[in-house]
Order: sequence, then structure tokens, then C-alpha cells
Amino acid sequence: MQRHWTLDDIDWSRFDAAKTSPDLIKVIKTAAMVERNGADYGRYLCNVFCDDAAFCEAVGDWASEEEQHGLALGRWAELADPTFDLDKTFAQFLHMYKIPVDATESVRGSLEGELCARCVVETGTSSFYSAIRDAVDEPVLKQICKNIAADEFRHYRLFYDHMQRYLTPGFADRWQRLKVAVTRFRETSDDEIASAYHAGNALTAPYDRIQSTNDYGARSFGFYRERHVRRAGHMFAQAAGFSPEGWVAKALTRVLWFVIKRRGSKFRPAFAH
Repeated sequence: MQRHWTLDDIDWSRFDAAKTSPDLIKVIKTAAMVERNGADYGRYLCNVFCDDAAFCEAVGDWASEEEQHGLALGRWAELADPTFDLDKTFAQFLHMYKIPVDATESVRGSLEGELCARCVVETGTSSFYSAIRDAVDEPVLKQICKNIAADEFRHYRLFYDHMQRYLTPGFADRWQRLKVAVTRFRETSDDEIASAYHAGNALTAPYDRIQSTNDYGARSFGFYRERHVRRAGHMFAQAAGFSPEGWVAKALTRVLWFVIKRRGSKFRPAFAH
């Protein structure tokens, strides 16, 4: 088995503060909060899939890797902004947002739905870190995002393969799976990202979910190029049971790119090469 990368594999000595920006740092601080919360997600999934020892073992490894993503991004943020304290900020985030770790049934209504939703999340994160990797010139962040993006593509396959084991005749219906996938995608506007943005950036104004979501989205979508969205559309369609090269995938790509391009237009010039 190939050894997974560690924080010691990152060449931190190459950090170049001149190749950062305030908007980039805000996005990375937010991502660090969400990624570091992998342990709670792992506990939730193992409670929901308590009768599946093999899956829970895989989820344990997944959660550890997610936490490592958060630690790597957080360490980079501490270099970029010496006033940033990852542990203190993460504690504030956990005070604002909590995963239902004690749940014994999936919040998606079924085990298939849970795994489909996880595929959607990994689709988003793999494309997100690929987009950052390709957009920035700061060498340490580029290395971190390259590693994370590879992990997230692998995580997508993990959840997709397990979903195939759980498919039932009803959930095998592609339109039902698409409904679950779209529902999970729309939840990117829920309190998790907004709380991570608010806490991660130590905002002093009262918490405003809509404002934080919009501010984060405008900055994070600025990294994307159409090729990143195209791959995400293919993976999204596949998770829903459609051909990754078919008309549904193409339609999803067009819609996603329209939204991302419009919302990220303000910051795109700052990140463009």
C-alpha cells in the first residue's frame, strides 16, 4: 500500500508571502475549518453504518486524511497571517456549527442517499482544490492543494464504490439519485461554510449566514475555470447514475459553470494567471 503524504512532506521553507492575497487567505482559512472537522463526520458515518465494519474502517482512514487536510491548510494560513491561530479559530467554529454525531440514521433518509451525498461533497472538494492548485503561484499552497485534490478524487471513488453495494431497486432510479445529489449540492449554502468563513476570518460583525455564504462564494468561485467545472459535472452525473459523458452531465456542467462564472467574476482577475 502506498504511503499517504504527511505534513512533513510539505516543503514549508518555500512559502512566499508575496504570492498570497487577503482574499486567498480568507478562502483557505475557511477550508481549513471544514476539512479539520473530519473526525466528527467520521463518527457520524460510523454510527449510521454501524453494521458495516469494512466501511467504518475505510471511513476511519478517510476522516484522518480529512483532518490532515485541515491541519495543512491551517498551517499555511498561520504562515500567511501570523495573527491566525488554527486551534483557537477551530474551537470557535465548533461552537457555531455541530454535526449530528449521535445520529443513528442517515439525515438523507437512506444509506444509499448518504453515500450519494458524500459523492457530491467529494466532487465539489476535488474540483475546488484542483482549481486552487491551478490558479495560485504560491508554491507551498500549490503543493498542498495538489495532494488534497488527489485525495478527494480517491475519496469520491471510495464512496461511489460503496454506494454500488447499497443500491436498492427504488434508489437505483437515476432521477431519485439526482434529487438527492442536487439537494446536497444546494446545502453548500447552509451554516457549515458560512460558519467556517465567519469563524475562520474572525469577523466581528454579528453572524450573517447569507452574507458569509455570498462573500465566501464570490472569492472561492474566482479560482474556477471551465475545465474544473466540466470534470465536476461528469462526476456529479455519475454519482446520480447517469453517463459522465451524456447529456445530463453536459447540462449540469453548463448550469454549474454559469453560476460559478457569474458569482466568481468579481475576484477572477485577481486569481487569473
